[in-house]
Amino acid sequence: MSLTLAALGLLTLHLLAAALAASHGRRRGPAPSHRPFICLLRPVCGRDRHDRETLGSSFGLNWPDYEIVFCAAHEEDAAVPLVRELIRLHPGARARLLIGEERLTANPKLNNLAKGWAGTEARMIAIADANLMLPGDYLEQLMSEWRPGVGLVSSPPAGGRAEGIWGALEASFLNGLQGRWQLAAARVGLGFAQGKTMFLDRSLLDERGGLAALGAELAEDVAATRLVRAAGRSVRLVPRPFTQPIGRRRLRDVWDRQLRWSRIRRKGFPALFALEPLLSPVVPLVMLGVAAPLWILPFLALWYGAETALCRAMGWPCGRRDLAAWAARDLMLPVLWVATFARQGFEWRGTSMSPAAGKPAA
Repeated sequence: MSLTLAALGLLTLHLLAAALAASHGRRRGPAPSHRPFICLLRPVCGRDRHDRETLGSSFGLNWPDYEIVFCAAHEEDAAVPLVRELIRLHPGARARLLIGEERLTANPKLNNLAKGWAGTEARMIAIADANLMLPGDYLEQLMSEWRPGVGLVSSPPAGGRAEGIWGALEASFLNGLQGRWQLAAARVGLGFAQGKTMFLDRSLLDERGGLAALGAELAEDVAATRLVRAAGRSVRLVPRPFTQPIGRRRLRDVWDRQLRWSRIRRKGFPALFALEPLLSPVVPLVMLGVAAPLWILPFLALWYGAETALCRAMGWPCGRRDLAAWAARDLMLPVLWVATFARQGFEWRGTSMSPAAGKPAA
């Protein structure tokens, strides 16, 4: 009986998280009463399939006064010609490309951004990864969440336009798992920063060491969350995550990326990481298999029915292929969790990272 109750308790938690995430997605912030000058920082490193579209979405945003600063570490970077072309195609935009790298931290993204951070006069800065699609009201959405007591506005990415089963698997991790729990946490006032989009008043960071302060952890979003909370402020998430086009993926690509993020969570938020195996239906299904096998099919119907309802409410993919991807993801989760303990560091874009305050691994 106790195993059955425990399994049903985990199901209830899963249903509650889906409901909270959907509720967060229905929120609508007020129109910004203040429209300050904003710097949109976009770091580039190499080329992805959708870069022309995602980087091109930086232009023509519905905001009266903003500049776009693209940052590349090296002149030879494959993204540089595209960025220059995009700037030429939008002569009316306030846009520029800065090239160079300052070794502030072991985090190459922060080192790439340093020149843009130092080179803008804007007080409000939005950092958006190169593979994120920016809607026309991107800056308006960010500013709508800005209010007294807020230190950072962020958003997890929503996986869209996935191709093939492994692309769908990648999207399933972003949407029904990570997106669901991040939005649910934000709905109850426990927002976590996500590096895909971070919007902040630079004075908060500059008073605490500038961008270098975000190199204190394996990932800048973990460091940003800790810094903002230590300052007595909160992290808010926009109602609906911005889209990251997925395209085609290989299983190894998905595994490596999820393992890297898992190691970041283990180091950054160990107490929450310890509970991650319970996010998969595998553990409660084992409980039911021992104590109440007849409950297994109704349990699965409710579990995946809740994810289907959430994805439909948020406009995320939820077809038959996606259901298969959800099942594959949930089977992978316990294996990923165990594999995380094999080592602590990881390699990101050719840079070895260790958990020792984000310093390069020996």
